[in-house]
Amino acid sequence: MAEVTTNTGTLDDIVFADRNKAYGAYALRKNYSKTIYRSLIIGSALFLLAMATPTIISVLKPEEQEQAMVEVDLMKLPPPPIDPNEPPPPPPPPVELPKVNTVKFLPPEVKPDEEVPEETPPPTVEELKEAVAAEKTQEGDPNAEEVIVAPEETAGPTKVEAAVEAAPKEEQIFTVVEQNPEFPGGMAALGQFLSKNIRYPPAASRANVSGRVFVSFVVNTDGSIQDVQVLKGLGFGTDEEAMRVVKAMPKWRPGKQSGRPVRVKYNLPINFQLE
Repeated sequence: MAEVTTNTGTLDDIVFADRNKAYGAYALRKNYSKTIYRSLIIGSALFLLAMATPTIISVLKPEEQEQAMVEVDLMKLPPPPIDPNEPPPPPPPPVELPKVNTVKFLPPEVKPDEEVPEETPPPTVEELKEAVAAEKTQEGDPNAEEVIVAPEETAGPTKVEAAVEAAPKEEQIFTVVEQNPEFPGGMAALGQFLSKNIRYPPAASRANVSGRVFVSFVVNTDGSIQDVQVLKGLGFGTDEEAMRVVKAMPKWRPGKQSGRPVRVKYNLPINFQLE
């Protein structure tokens, strides 16, 4: 019967069996677990110390008092005291602008014949190359640049001339005006007038014709009606009846342009509907 022996040695003992254990590799493998454990503890301690360093410094270092910033509204500050005995500061000296060469050239102005002065010829192109158009002719520095002065800096009040709007010609006919002509009483009164005065043509009634007839006419400045025309008709006597009713209308309120009565061309649809 064979004898069974058990080996209770470690892995290092098995690897280094029958070998020189005094060699450095055996010592390294023997102490490897202790070295790893010691390195882990030291590394963890250094990491925790690095994380806690800012907190330790803030605790050990006295806190610096921060200067509070206060927002100040300059508009709410009280004005500085004024000494009544102190004379006011002198005004700044006037700034003298350099003079430039100018040529008299005034814009055209509408005046009566008796107020029109002698005609002054406009400056030539050669003169405007060396000078600037102005109200008067003067000699200045040819190298000076033209300076545009703000309106508030000019001396003396400016003369404001009211724009005179030319009155429209009486024979002119407008299609679009500021104030349209209007039937007396408004559109409701116009509808009542048409319904009371329109007579349905017998031919249109027999042919069962219905629809709209578009009539064009001119409202004069006195409100009268003229130039009645049919733009789009239905026939069967409806066109003639529409023109008859329009010519029988009373005077309208004339249309106005710029506050003046003018002649206006007006388009009116007239409805023919069988009951």
